[in-house]
Amino acid sequence: MEYVQLRHSDLTVSRLCMGCCPMGGYGWGETHEESFIAAIHTALEQGINFFDTADTYGLGQSEITLAKGLGNQRKDVVIQSKFGVRAGRGRTVIDNAPDYIETALNGTLERLHTDYLDLYVVHYWDQKTPIADIVGTLERLREKGKIRYFGISNIRSAHMTQWLPFAASLTTAQYEFSLSCRTHESELKEAARFLDVSPLTWGSLGQGILTGKYDASASFGADDRRSREIYINFHGDKLRHNLQIVERLRTLAERYQRPVAACALRFILDYLDHSIVMVGIKNPDQLNANAQAIGWTMQGQDLRLLDQISRSPAMLEEI
Repeated sequence: MEYVQLRHSDLTVSRLCMGCCPMGGYGWGETHEESFIAAIHTALEQGINFFDTADTYGLGQSEITLAKGLGNQRKDVVIQSKFGVRAGRGRTVIDNAPDYIETALNGTLERLHTDYLDLYVVHYWDQKTPIADIVGTLERLREKGKIRYFGISNIRSAHMTQWLPFAASLTTAQYEFSLSCRTHESELKEAARFLDVSPLTWGSLGQGILTGKYDASASFGADDRRSREIYINFHGDKLRHNLQIVERLRTLAERYQRPVAACALRFILDYLDHSIVMVGIKNPDQLNANAQAIGWTMQGQDLRLLDQISRSPAMLEEI
């Protein structure tokens, strides 16, 4: 396993972070608790010590399942959870109010069966709660020993300067980034450089399109969020472009003798210095395939090729 120390902290984490969104049991098709727990155990065996969840994933179910899977090994891992997305009763709102932050954290700690959280992350900024109030609340929670560090997620570039006065208190910044989504690349790099935080990527496999498991006939049931057109990686021109990227990945996978998914993840690890990839996992087989992204380096020419073709479909015709 490869490890990196998170900025402004004494936390050393695996560069592959097990994403626990599917553990919520909602929106990812058929899932099974025993498969999640087996995947957690496999992750620990592979040297993965970093787990990402959020109170909104299955309205807390993800945190409950993660605690169950970790058991008495909680002290051996780094857990990050996120707050700010309040879901339920048919509506979702973004809320960073100080009183809600502590309430949300207490619920998370209870579900995780722990008295502290290694990393607490602002899932989204509501753009109305003063940042000083958010950071001040998190600092007080740190003084109480309830959290060790905190970070940000999905902060827009236009708001970056507003977070700058608090940069020394921040540890991580996470954004969607993959070969199928370069939309937030500049924000991810800006946060890493401007705020001096460790970069984390979510959606690292494009909700699964970069695993090589799907083709143009891919379809999903109503219980799978990818059936909705808002998940553009599986629809229209975007799907066609993604499948072209996957074909290039297949060629590299054969050369490197690695799974397609591992090559897609390795691109991120080599492209973004000191980055950590977060990958949603449903079972041990997925975990083992993704773990093969670790322990090797992609050649520069292959990195450049993937960089070019993922930016524009037109590049595929020129290469």
